[in-house]
Amino acid sequence: MALYDTAVTTEEIIIAVYRILGSLPVLFFPFPGAIFAMLIDNFDVLLKGTLDEGGVRDYHSFDKWLDLVYMVTFLIVALRWQGVARNIAVGLFVYRMIGVAAFEVTQNRDVLIFFPNLFEFWFVFVAGIKFFRLDEQWRGEPRHGGLVPFRYEGGQLAAVFAVMLAIKLPQEYMLHVGRWLDRYTAVDTVEWLWRVLTPPF
Repeated sequence: MALYDTAVTTEEIIIAVYRILGSLPVLFFPFPGAIFAMLIDNFDVLLKGTLDEGGVRDYHSFDKWLDLVYMVTFLIVALRWQGVARNIAVGLFVYRMIGVAAFEVTQNRDVLIFFPNLFEFWFVFVAGIKFFRLDEQWRGEPRHGGLVPFRYEGGQLAAVFAVMLAIKLPQEYMLHVGRWLDRYTAVDTVEWLWRVLTPPF
């Protein structure tokens, strides 16, 4: 999307408002707000496929700029953290921004698979740890089912990153290389879910 082009379609305004509003809850409720923002982000392509209000001229560039909105809200919250959790969050944010810049230069969506958005997964993980108080010192109390507190140490971090990559790389492939969602609208998705969830008569 050419940033100097000031002509904006109604469809672009609707999607932008949808995405921006979906990004704000994380500032007040980090864990549930982050999950909500990610769902909003992943399904805006279905909204685009459903609307007919002038189109989005360069959807993928438009989408990456809107991604910055929710990622910045995540970063604002992450900067309140301390130590390893904060440092990793900042590093992953910068890494993803390099990927976004590479996409803008090359206009090749495939490049994004080399810069998976682990920042958002790390944010959700840490926000969840804090939400459920799994990083606190429990002083031997039988809380949290006897789980060991998360200490952001080598073995724990390696396991977390292995899981994040196992989930995120297929998602990046689906969205940017396979482009599976490009062919569907919100109506198509609802109809598919209805067929899956309801027995044949």
